[in-house]
Amino acid sequence: MFLFRRGTGRLTPDQARTRTDDGTAVLLDVREAPEWKAGHVPGAVHLPLTRLLAGAALPPDAQGRPVVAICRSGHRSQQAAKLLASRGVDAVDVTGGMNAWAKAGLPVVDERGQGGRIA
Repeated sequence: MFLFRRGTGRLTPDQARTRTDDGTAVLLDVREAPEWKAGHVPGAVHLPLTRLLAGAALPPDAQGRPVVAICRSGHRSQQAAKLLASRGVDAVDVTGGMNAWAKAGLPVVDERGQGGRIA
């Protein structure tokens, strides 16, 4: 059983990796396309916060699953988690975002699957 407090929980990068690597949850990157292309977490799905705010549905890979939202620094992902929780999705976000993810030495790839950077 996956126990998220809807839209209020925050995970460290290591906790997020554990929950997404084991398939318990899906990592949702809510940054804009240029940021995503420069560097993202392997296996993450992408939906910019701007589209989410405009009412876009979650990508198919994220539908019906707990979501761990991530952005560059943690502000947009926290907003996304709260919005998703208001829609009935089990959602939390990553404290410190991609900056903290990369600082923890966790993998980041670009759009070609090569070593990425945080933009």
